Amino acid sequence: MGAPQKNQKQLPLRPAGAETVEALLLWYGSERRHLPWRYGPRKKADPYRVWLSEIMLQQTTVKAVIPYFQKFVARWPTVAALASAQLEEVLQQWAGLGYYSRARNLKACADAVVRDFGGVFPRTEKQLLELPGIGPYTAAAIAAIAFGEKATPVDGNIERVVSRLFAVQQALPASKPEIRRLAATLTPTRRAGDFAQAMMDLGAEICTPKNPSCLVCPLQQDCAANARGLAELLPVKAPKMARPSRYGVAFLVQRDDGAVLLRQRPEAGLLGGMLEVPSTHWGDAPPPKKEALRAAPVTTSWMPVPGTVVHVFTHFRLELVVYRALVPVDASFTLWAEQERCRWVQRRDLHAQALPSVMKKVIAHGMNAA
Repeated sequence: MGAPQKNQKQLPLRPAGAETVEALLLWYGSERRHLPWRYGPRKKADPYRVWLSEIMLQQTTVKAVIPYFQKFVARWPTVAALASAQLEEVLQQWAGLGYYSRARNLKACADAVVRDFGGVFPRTEKQLLELPGIGPYTAAAIAAIAFGEKATPVDGNIERVVSRLFAVQQALPASKPEIRRLAATLTPTRRAGDFAQAMMDLGAEICTPKNPSCLVCPLQQDCAANARGLAELLPVKAPKMARPSRYGVAFLVQRDDGAVLLRQRPEAGLLGGMLEVPSTHWGDAPPPKKEALRAAPVTTSWMPVPGTVVHVFTHFRLELVVYRALVPVDASFTLWAEQERCRWVQRRDLHAQALPSVMKKVIAHGMNAA
């Protein structure tokens, strides 16, 4: 999609500036979202809760995050408590939220805060950026919201608000540096955290991706895109690349007593440290049956399960064929060379394991066919 053309009809426009900030903060005082990690306007926030929520919210919706956040703070109410947890515990509680590298970095960051900062989060963007899992956006969000530092976080909501407010017609992602620069021109010295959260709320509730509610927007008078009739066309996004497909075979082994064989994935890489149903390499084409069976975790008789399991990751689509085997508890069979990473888990205990969504699909598919 190219840059949208300017609408000939011009509406009165007040350039975005100090009055924009004042109008937005006034709106935020009465219309803000009430979220479990938030405190009211002008109130001191808990850096731990701010950090935890920001990590969870990366590439995930508020609605999905709320129950996970509440579960985490109930179990680990402080960063010191989280640092004392085992990584597998954290992964278990994270299971289903996706993007599991965030959970590993969450634990590593808690460890670093306790080890290097005495259990107190640093307040500056520069120091925050040194912590595991904290990038420029998250560092700015924590600095502004938790400590009131003059910092400018720019998430998807703020990106959209700013692109419309200033009628930025260059396509994303090339326009990101200009959007960040323009956002920083609005960030106030005082109440930077309230301002950041107000921008997030405005994007989530009013300045939505489709059908923005311009008539009730507190910044309508300041919005260049609204004045030019461009609001619904911005921000311009470059065409998405096609998502490639990958293929593999998963091996669901169940004992007579109901236990299922699971394997722990390596710490590094996709779904690192999570448990999985053992599978072949995920390649660009479905592996031939003979080749796939050489990767089976046990030497036994395998039955193919009709159909496939499809799961869509951020960068690729995965399609798995499932093979199923039932073995006696006392069977004598050859277990894979990687048996140190394998374990038997009773079916009734599967819900408490660090199983990613794709593996829950594999187990359900295989067991439903039994």
